[in-house]
Order: sequence, then C-alpha cells, then structure tokens
Amino acid sequence: MDKTYKDIKLFLTDVDGTLTDGGMYYTAAGDTMKKFNTRDGMGLQLLQKAGVKVGILTSEDTEIVSRRAAKLGVDFLVQGKRFGGKLEAAEAICGSMGISLAEMAYMGDDVNCEPLLRAVGFAACPADAMPQVLAIPGIRVMTLKGGDGCVREFINEILPQL
Repeated sequence: MDKTYKDIKLFLTDVDGTLTDGGMYYTAAGDTMKKFNTRDGMGLQLLQKAGVKVGILTSEDTEIVSRRAAKLGVDFLVQGKRFGGKLEAAEAICGSMGISLAEMAYMGDDVNCEPLLRAVGFAACPADAMPQVLAIPGIRVMTLKGGDGCVREFINEILPQL
C-alpha cells in the first residue's frame, strides 16, 4: 500500500530559507531580525488542530526563533542542530512519540537538511532550495520560495487527507 499524507503524525520544518527567506537582517544596534510568513504559522496551527504534532528544527540558536515558536505554540523546538544533528533530533522526537520517521514530514532547503529529508516519509522543500535538495528522489518541491508561504503550501496539500 502506498503511503498517503493521512499517515503523517509529525510535521517539522527548518527556519532559515524555509519559514523565512533566508535573509538575516541586522540593525545598527546589532540586533538580528527575521521575517516570518504568518500563513505558514497558521498552517502549523491547522495541522495541530487536525491532530498532527508540529515543530521547528533549526541549525541556528536564536531568541527570535524561540519567540516565534512560543507564539505559535509548537509542540517541539530544537535549535542549534547542524550537520547530521537534525536527523538525530528528529529520531529522538519520533522515539518520544512512539512513531517512525516514515510517519514524519519535514521541510528544509539546504545541505544541512539533506540527511533528514532523505530519511523521512514525506519530504518537501521550497522552490528556491539548494540544488542538492531539489535533486532528492521523491522530494515534493513547492511552487513558492522560502519565506513566501511554502510551508503553508505543503500543509494545504496535507490537510485534506487528514
């Protein structure tokens, strides 16, 4: 039997280049800013309402992401995971939930997301993801770019099947 989106129990997403446009904005005072798309946030909340656990998994470790995650009320937030660390973190989350990576969706855009994207049951990326990510067999490539609502685009494909 082929897998369908109804099998998804967990949805995780990267931040920079996925939930954001990948830009890092700095003020004269040295503050860092990121622009998030509110539709992506609503999509994550809609998944939760449908019974799917959601989370953010990122290489960066910033207060900005902590605040965004708190505002959205995500189930999981893991920061500071670079090469290989994202896969390990996702395996730990799946283990805590008693599910497999096959029951997980992940959306990411760069080489540090690649091991996890290759391991999950449902992989997706923004239209402007790095070439190595776009070339992953079976990956769902969105029509929208990172920060432009690509996470919501993927969620809108998933929701009707839940």
